Amino acid sequence: MLAAEQCPSYDSESSTPAWWGCIGLVHDPNGGGSQISAGGVCVLSTIGTLSRYGGRRIRCRRTTPNGRPQDSSWQAHGPDSITTAMSSDEKKVAVTAASAVAGETTILANGNVMEDGLQRGLKDRHLIMISFGGVVGASIWYGTGYAVAYSGPVGALLCFFVIGLDVYFVMQCLGEMATVFPIQGAFTAMAGRWLDPALAFALGWNYYYLWLTNIAADFNASAILMSYWVPPTRVPTYAWVLVWWAAYQATSLLGVVVFGEMEFWLACWKVLCILGGYLVAVLLNTGAIGGRYTGFAYWRDPGPVAHGINGFGQCFLLAAVYYCGTEMLAVTAAESQNPGRDLPRAIRQTFWRCAFIFQGLVFFAGLLVPSDSPELLTASSKSGKSPWTIAFERAGAPQLGHVVNVVMLTAQFSSMNSALYVASRSLAALAAAGRAPRFFARTNRSGTPVYALVFSNAVGLVAILNYRTGPALIFSYLTSISGSATYIAWAFIGIVPLMEADLATGRRMPDPVEQDASGGAEDKPVPWYIKAKRSVFA
Repeated sequence: MLAAEQCPSYDSESSTPAWWGCIGLVHDPNGGGSQISAGGVCVLSTIGTLSRYGGRRIRCRRTTPNGRPQDSSWQAHGPDSITTAMSSDEKKVAVTAASAVAGETTILANGNVMEDGLQRGLKDRHLIMISFGGVVGASIWYGTGYAVAYSGPVGALLCFFVIGLDVYFVMQCLGEMATVFPIQGAFTAMAGRWLDPALAFALGWNYYYLWLTNIAADFNASAILMSYWVPPTRVPTYAWVLVWWAAYQATSLLGVVVFGEMEFWLACWKVLCILGGYLVAVLLNTGAIGGRYTGFAYWRDPGPVAHGINGFGQCFLLAAVYYCGTEMLAVTAAESQNPGRDLPRAIRQTFWRCAFIFQGLVFFAGLLVPSDSPELLTASSKSGKSPWTIAFERAGAPQLGHVVNVVMLTAQFSSMNSALYVASRSLAALAAAGRAPRFFARTNRSGTPVYALVFSNAVGLVAILNYRTGPALIFSYLTSISGSATYIAWAFIGIVPLMEADLATGRRMPDPVEQDASGGAEDKPVPWYIKAKRSVFA
């Protein structure tokens, strides 16, 4: 195992890094655990794939004499990222020792580690189900009908397959980064380290904006679901938005441990409901329910593809919105008990489960209803129904449509909680890095960023705009915005590991930081609004 003093950048007298770089971590293949290198210049070079995250190779390289100072967040999170061979107690001691100088790590009464104000209270089962629950919401049930209406049954299936393939490679890149550096800010913070702080500012706000639109879309989805029972002429849609706003705000303030348990059981319920939806779709299609065999009739009439290239474009944006959330595992890494062990498995399982569910729901939606059905959700409709609800009504069993609506409502509750979780943590990470007002980084005793949470939930009230235009039109607007922001985030998730590889091999050197009048590295915090100006006018 490589000791700290063996790193060329280690200053034995001051015990501080002489040059900037990522924190060096070495994993002993013989089971010796991991050790942090006090020198800040050791650049981590990963070897193997997600299934071999235990092995790491260190390459130490000098950069610039007046390089970037090492901050505590990269040191604090290092030991916890590859401690697969360490016991729970050893892991906590290592994490505490790593950031003892900064004083940012404590051990809570429940045994969890508190780092940077966030509590590491999420277990492996929580990580898998949180990401899964955040991706699979109520909108996927009626949104599949939206996809079929715009691009046809075969066109929608093709779009979701292509985006799923894209997400696979994105998750491989993200898994490698988040496992090694499970820090607050996730890939946006890594972009600031390995590319440019201005990029971290832009990418961080883009990702936060992405989840703000998802929150507004979830409020809008809640209003759509309630309109199935109570028409908008009796209760306006903005009233349902306010009711659900209060409910989501109350549950999201309970803390990360309660949130993890709640999401785990709600996600399990959604898995059972989706499997039941597959079975019901088969029964409806074969005539076991309703007595009418359909088969692939709707693939022939009105046809496999609808609206040509415009339909494909709209469906590609929609597919990005539904796959968006798989990358939230990088955000949860900052609150995971053992990210080095849990993240690789969670990333693999989450992707395959989501791919199986999305492809299955789109496939069966194209079998249950024709793409030209006026009851499907489109931008011009005042309300929308799930393809399963429409199929039940056509089969002469409209009462079963209420069951589908209840299932979608519980799915929506889980999805909204996950959206609030990611949005609040993203804003808190921006604030902690000085890229947003500092008070958003403040947390309560349970590690919940209260100010960021309340603000994010309040901005979601933009969904009240559906009062006059109708929730279906607002749904189309929000999916277009969110889908575009998702593609931007995914693009840079793929670029950032390439920049890290350039640093690891020495093909690129990090730029020195600004210097003060004395010639030393500037260590004063830069206000967030100054960073915003620099990022815009750089």
